[in-house]
Amino acid sequence: MNHSRRLSQAISEGDGISLLVPVDDPDEARRAESNGAEGVVVERTVDGLREATTLPVLYLGGDARSCADADACLLWVKSAGDEAGLRDLHSEAEMLGLEAVIGVRDDEELELALEELDPEIVLLSPEDEDDDPLEQVLDLLPDVPAGKLAIAEVQIRSSEDVAALERAGVDAVIVEPGVVSQLAGGAAPEV
Repeated sequence: MNHSRRLSQAISEGDGISLLVPVDDPDEARRAESNGAEGVVVERTVDGLREATTLPVLYLGGDARSCADADACLLWVKSAGDEAGLRDLHSEAEMLGLEAVIGVRDDEELELALEELDPEIVLLSPEDEDDDPLEQVLDLLPDVPAGKLAIAEVQIRSSEDVAALERAGVDAVIVEPGVVSQLAGGAAPEV
């Protein structure tokens, strides 16, 4: 597979924080793109997705071989089992021509990912939904080295949440399809 749509390029270019939108069908992908999203997120193969959008596709399913139309895939540190398993998953994604996005939920997972893989893209997700998920993601962010791209996977309650993530240095956030047009293209927050 040789994909020309690089998630890292899409979220590092342009002004402000990039919005990534989960989609279930080609129409949702078209809407997400027209509303200002800079990437789409899928949990399974979506027929017709490549023809519906020019945006990069991030696959959250875990098994890189399962989504032929993806440009990037999420690899959770916790799911890998150990260091060797994590390296194997990363190598498999690279062999398939996919950008690896390494998912972490705490400082230890982030440290392991950085030591073992030195990933270009890290997905920060809250460890415990009982505590403030946004604060958990923001607490992880300072440990992401400069030059790495950070994606937040956190429930967005308002444009203020997006602004807080952007001010902190998050490069992209996964948002629900219904709010992307409200969040995209607005005035950049004061930093």
